[in-house]
Amino acid sequence: MTSRRLLIVNADDYGLTSGVSRGILRAHRDGIVTSTSVLTLAPAFPTTVGWLGDVGSLGVGVHLAAVGEDPPLLPAAEIPTLVDERGRLAPSWRQFLPRAAAGRIDRDDLAREFAAQVDAVAGAGLPIGHLDTHQHLHLWPLVRGVVLDLAERLGAGVRVTRSAARSPVGVVVRRLARSLEADARVRGLRFPKSAAGLDEAGALDRDSLVAAVARLAGDGWASAEVGSHPGAGDDPARSRYRWNYRWEEELAALTSPEARRAVEAGGFTLGTYADLPPIDRPS
Repeated sequence: MTSRRLLIVNADDYGLTSGVSRGILRAHRDGIVTSTSVLTLAPAFPTTVGWLGDVGSLGVGVHLAAVGEDPPLLPAAEIPTLVDERGRLAPSWRQFLPRAAAGRIDRDDLAREFAAQVDAVAGAGLPIGHLDTHQHLHLWPLVRGVVLDLAERLGAGVRVTRSAARSPVGVVVRRLARSLEADARVRGLRFPKSAAGLDEAGALDRDSLVAAVARLAGDGWASAEVGSHPGAGDDPARSRYRWNYRWEEELAALTSPEARRAVEAGGFTLGTYADLPPIDRPS
């Protein structure tokens, strides 16, 4: 009989709104979500982070952000290269990456802001099992180094974002993922060996979830991660984020009987980053 493999189902953006946080908790309680990444910059973080303390079975990570609609934790004077003249972060990776490539992002500014975000979660008394980044910025070398330094200090795992898309973006993501995986392995940091969710981001309905789990099962790796974005309905606070995500559909998919059957059919056991085996460092 074949041994069962580990599947982490992670919900990003905990703290974005109270409705998103409630949706994530429901997707864990009634569905297959096993882990969440906390966005400390988000408006609902202060009021919803305490809810996680009552759910010991849900793995917790930090969704480190250097871009987005919400302000950084640190004052602009402490992280001048991350913000504009009004103290705002770059709206997305499209503005951030050219600045980083031009040498206009100070690594120390990133390190200070990311450490503050980690401290905000740790200060709530939550054990940190993994790190990842908003808009997957840690695929890129400058951000990657800061994130891996933090993960090493914490003894935390790290997400390796992957893509199966046959597109220029998919090709770039796969190349960056191989480099990230190699750097994480050198440091002995744990990571799932396969992943889905980037290609389906914001549109992980029942069919695409079942297909993603089946694809991961077919990959044959001992561990895998599915990234997701569930959220409760009737959430007007979400309207300020123009991402066109189908939050309620993802919640319905993650709590559906079809999701459970797909996990079982794939030979997976649900778990968290804490369940990943140690990584063998290259000799």
